[in-house]
Amino acid sequence: MSDRPSFTIGIEEEYMTVDPDTRELRSHIDAEIIEKGKLQLRERVKPEMHQCVVEVGTGICRNIKEARDEVKWIRRSMVDLAKQNGLRLAAAATHPFSDWRKQGIYPDERYMTIVEDMQLVARANLIFGLHVHIGIEDRETTIHIMNAARYFVPHILALSTNSPFWLGDETGLRSYRCKVFDKFPRTNIPDYFSSYSEYENMVQLLVKTGCIDNAKKIWWDLRPHPHFSTLEFRVCDLPMRADETIALAALIQATVVMLWKLYSNNQGFRLYRRMLIMENKWRAVRYGINGKLIDFGKRIETPFRQLMDEYFAMIKPVADELGSREEIDYLHTILEEGTGADRQLRVFHETGSLEAVVDYIVRETESGLGAGIGKPAGVMF
Repeated sequence: MSDRPSFTIGIEEEYMTVDPDTRELRSHIDAEIIEKGKLQLRERVKPEMHQCVVEVGTGICRNIKEARDEVKWIRRSMVDLAKQNGLRLAAAATHPFSDWRKQGIYPDERYMTIVEDMQLVARANLIFGLHVHIGIEDRETTIHIMNAARYFVPHILALSTNSPFWLGDETGLRSYRCKVFDKFPRTNIPDYFSSYSEYENMVQLLVKTGCIDNAKKIWWDLRPHPHFSTLEFRVCDLPMRADETIALAALIQATVVMLWKLYSNNQGFRLYRRMLIMENKWRAVRYGINGKLIDFGKRIETPFRQLMDEYFAMIKPVADELGSREEIDYLHTILEEGTGADRQLRVFHETGSLEAVVDYIVRETESGLGAGIGKPAGVMF
């Protein structure tokens, strides 16, 4: 058995840039926000495929407190940069009514290649996600943790749901982003692998047969990162509030540590077929935290909140050890107040206005950031 992993945390958020008058998505002209952001935040800011998307990422954080400080600092800095450029920053996984056909593609060779390869599927992929990396240095360990962690992906997704609208329509889903991204190849829940070499052989076959040129084009809901020594969780909608992002990252880290403890004691976690986990993912996409998931061990449907009580009990000892209890406790706020999707729908049903929904998203994006606080202690520039 390998040594204990570092369990470091890295967090990536994808924001939309919005016109404050029309509330439509608007490109950050000539990538001004990107260039100014790089001056201020260095490698923590980069463009995405569409010109109305800004992607940010923390450095390698040793614990959830460092991650929290850095996420809030980066988000606060990007909110200010957007305003300086006559825009607003908005955190949701789809825009309530903007049309992807009106948005430009960022002039980068990598993105142009993806568009050429996947055509309309790529151009329509105007969605915004949250990615969380947990440091696991040994690749064999990464694969076995991934196998077990797949079971919890629908639970984590349900808590993050924040995309109930698409092209001005109320979709009836809490995470329409997931259905947009489904159109890409090599997405959704991965199957399980008996070893890292089995996974590597699969990747090599895909490269050899011209399906992909590298493993970054495997876009599963969780994957061993091709370049970093991390297990990357990619399933989440981008939440509105920074506190929601931190709570989800804390939950993901605690889940990974709990599963590693089982694995290191040769206990393991029961593995379920992809088809079964996909059933729970659909329920999370459709209902968020308001539906039922299947308890495969008991072979029954169980209300989501009841399953979360069991989930919290499982990770409590680990959360105490990691010092992340406070951050994980914020998930109770989500369960009480609703996810971003629930709150967007509430505003829409009260006002009948999708513009009011955008205004709400912008306010929530800016909330709880501790205005005026300087850069985190661990940031060296």
